[in-house]
Amino acid sequence: MRSIVSFCELPGAAKLSPSHKKPLGNGYAGAVVHTRAKRFLFGGLIAMAYLYCFPYFPGMHSANELPRVYLTMAMVDEGSFAIDTGAKRWGKTVDMSPSKGHLYSNKAPGSSMLAVPAYVVLKAAKGFTGSEPSLAELTWAFRFATGIVPTLLCLALLWKFLRSFAPSPSTRRLLIFSYGLGSMALTYSTLFIAHQLAAVCIVSAYIVATWVIEEGLHQRWLWAVGLLAGCAPLVDYQAAFAGVPIGVFLIYHLGVRRQWKGLVFAIGGAIGPIAALLYYHAAAFGGPFKTGYEASESFAHFHQQGFLGMDELRLEALAGSTIASDNGLLIFCPMLLLALPGWFLMAKRGRWWHFGITLSVAVIYLAFISSINFWRGGWQLGPRYITAMLPFLLVPIGVAVTWAERRWVARGIAVGLMGVGVVVYALSNVVFPHFPEKFSNPLYELVFRLIGDGHAAYNAGWLIGFRGFASLLPYFLAVGGLAVWCAYPARENRRSALLGLGITVGIVALYALFPGGGAPAEAAYKWVVTIMP
Repeated sequence: MRSIVSFCELPGAAKLSPSHKKPLGNGYAGAVVHTRAKRFLFGGLIAMAYLYCFPYFPGMHSANELPRVYLTMAMVDEGSFAIDTGAKRWGKTVDMSPSKGHLYSNKAPGSSMLAVPAYVVLKAAKGFTGSEPSLAELTWAFRFATGIVPTLLCLALLWKFLRSFAPSPSTRRLLIFSYGLGSMALTYSTLFIAHQLAAVCIVSAYIVATWVIEEGLHQRWLWAVGLLAGCAPLVDYQAAFAGVPIGVFLIYHLGVRRQWKGLVFAIGGAIGPIAALLYYHAAAFGGPFKTGYEASESFAHFHQQGFLGMDELRLEALAGSTIASDNGLLIFCPMLLLALPGWFLMAKRGRWWHFGITLSVAVIYLAFISSINFWRGGWQLGPRYITAMLPFLLVPIGVAVTWAERRWVARGIAVGLMGVGVVVYALSNVVFPHFPEKFSNPLYELVFRLIGDGHAAYNAGWLIGFRGFASLLPYFLAVGGLAVWCAYPARENRRSALLGLGITVGIVALYALFPGGGAPAEAAYKWVVTIMP
């Protein structure tokens, strides 16, 4: 079986010599080498963009990251889930829950569990120097192990999977670039916040399930499907929602084929992570189905309403999560609109199962974010609770962009919408990837203003003495080079690339018309400046 994480596979079947040992002719071999080199270069530049920046702000005292850091340390150092030691050393946050005389993280524990090997390695390395890891070192190591590495592997997996919906390598480069650097995937893989890790788990389950059902992968791989699907809620509770349509897909096809052994494999794979989650709940909060949110003194009143905080659909929450200037998903990442024509084309072509799965995931998560009473979710760069939805939408988006490839105006529109997401997320991530609620127009009131005032987050440029905007130049060169490559892969794409550039610039310029937050935003900006490196 070909590697599922290879960027190096040449699309299409190779024409082989009778010996089946080497391709006919040196020209073909040269094409293979050239194609592989392009893919390694593309993957390397994406990886560089993920690794270059370290958006770490000690003065912010991250409520989302610190409890996860403390939990990893407690499991290794004390064999306990209680995070009292970390809280005493570095401080408490609102995302901690008192229970049985101790403090616990109110987050799903999966990301902290995955960070354990990174902590063991880092602790051993620091032990050689006779020192302890700093909080900054711990944060970087855990972000790397649980966010950056899984996301890069998932991008490689998506590269192969999307070939069924976007056969052209240039189209897939555009998709991977736009998702990887122009969506919440970037933000929540470079922070120790579990949303993107959960997205990786659940979309990988979907991909492997598809290969088993449609491409003849042996059904024993359904064990991996179950494991990945089970790990998703272990990492982030709401990721379980995306497992429902995947489960329907599997049960139907396995039932039609009477391959019930495959279902046993899937269930067997899911047992371990689900058992680990229930054990954590019981050990920390007194019952397998009692979460840390219920025990939280800060958020219990939200979760006690309805089911896990879901009590009624709210138009305010739907609009605030999709089209609001301060947090709207379609404002920050308008390429997601391309899923609409993509679904139309999928239905027209009879790709009903993937149409149903991807559309169901979108509907489920939009309903979810519209029904929870704490939908705003604090400081965030987009509606982070629905991060797991995004990779599923690459399927209809890929179908739409493939259709647009031969129509330069349509392709230009697609490129333009994708470019807006890259401007928002690739810029924010290297400056300040947290948008406080005080800002009504955070792109202009916070990100562009910080850049204009010479501020930047920690990054690799600091290692060689650069500061501020100058430290970001290598990053901007890499992202800009990728943007040109993906938008303008061949001479025939010149008009669509120029149109796309104009649309991106035009939309970003129009965002300046969004009203600002006034005096509260000004005060918030002054505070952010105090915690910048």
